[in-house]
Amino acid sequence: MSPIKTKRDGAILEVTLDRPKANAIDLATSQVMGEVFRDFRDDPELRVAIITGGGEKFFCPGWDLKAAADGDAVDGDYGVGGFGGLQELRDMNKPVIAAVNGIACGGGLELALSADIILAADHASFALPEIRSGTVADAASIKLPKRIPYHIAMELLLTGRWFDVDDAHRWGLVNEIVAADQLMTRAWDLAHLLASGPPLVYAAIKEIVRDAEDSKFQDAMNRITKSQLATVDTLYRSDDQLEGARAFAEKRDPVWTGK
Repeated sequence: MSPIKTKRDGAILEVTLDRPKANAIDLATSQVMGEVFRDFRDDPELRVAIITGGGEKFFCPGWDLKAAADGDAVDGDYGVGGFGGLQELRDMNKPVIAAVNGIACGGGLELALSADIILAADHASFALPEIRSGTVADAASIKLPKRIPYHIAMELLLTGRWFDVDDAHRWGLVNEIVAADQLMTRAWDLAHLLASGPPLVYAAIKEIVRDAEDSKFQDAMNRITKSQLATVDTLYRSDDQLEGARAFAEKRDPVWTGK
């Protein structure tokens, strides 16, 4: 049985990590996840993805230590996209929503950080406990200080302590706290909203954000205005760009085609 379940409805893909007992990720699972998210990225009919966990207790606790004890190498082949299929997947220019339905620690929290928007159930909890086992939360060390205040991110990385969903929301890590029984309804409502929007604009936004991470403001702006970013160039030459202007002038909702 596959550890990954998918549900497709129109332009939305729901991806559920369902690997009892705790949704931990081994090498084989990570490889499957990479294939799923690569196919989502490359499918022109899909516009938004939701990643969640099976059950009510765990979103994902990260690396499967039992699999590691049985021979899975920590530096093994995680597949396209790196650990969990999202962390290093190149050119992911579509919105991804994480619906955190329970415990998200270690690589599970890093998986959530790979999404653009994080919704969390009201019982969710989080930690980066790698330091307690003498290892490093490498992806979180890069991503977390960009998502929440630096001094808080460093405390969490250096102590490995647990924190609850209210803290996560207060620091800006989580966009919304949702009652557990309403989490997936809210995730799908948000996905439908995004799926109704302009996909070429989403792609441009995501590429601009990635490109600007290590750039000075004016350098990043220059690359945009000189059409050096493929998604921006595509947007400005698209039918959707004209449709947006026409719809505004005609006082109607635009019809986006992604072309």
